[in-house]
Amino acid sequence: MFNTTPSYTLHEATKKIESYCAYQDRCHKEVEKKLREMGMIPIAINQIIGHLIQENYLNEERFARSYARGKFNIKKWGKKRIVNDLKQRDISKYNISSALKEIDEHEYLEALDALARKRLAAITEKNSQKRKKKLADYLLYRGWESHLVYEKITMLIK
Repeated sequence: MFNTTPSYTLHEATKKIESYCAYQDRCHKEVEKKLREMGMIPIAINQIIGHLIQENYLNEERFARSYARGKFNIKKWGKKRIVNDLKQRDISKYNISSALKEIDEHEYLEALDALARKRLAAITEKNSQKRKKKLADYLLYRGWESHLVYEKITMLIK
């Protein structure tokens, strides 16, 4: 069998990964995976990643901050889900806490309220206990903290 993966020189791989990182903030794990998929050897991967960090193409704190902002503003994810996702990407605790500072507390609570009200309007269940459970499951899945979720449900469903 023939190897169908194209081979890259160090320079070609570096240029390709620079544009990959310039297009969108990436974490180290994504870049490393991409380089492995490109068939690069570990020494070359380390050299390229070092270059990307030095040239500021790869910045884990910047990635974590923009990731947290995006997932909150666009997908309306709660902090727990954002934290879990960042942990899966091997982001440091320092960068995770720095990323969470990107989310304004007032906007966070407003988003929870708007999301809960919108979802509640879509739930057709008549039984109030089942309505509460459906709303709680939805909000918890989206990563909102349980104490905030149950507080909001108590306020919305009598």
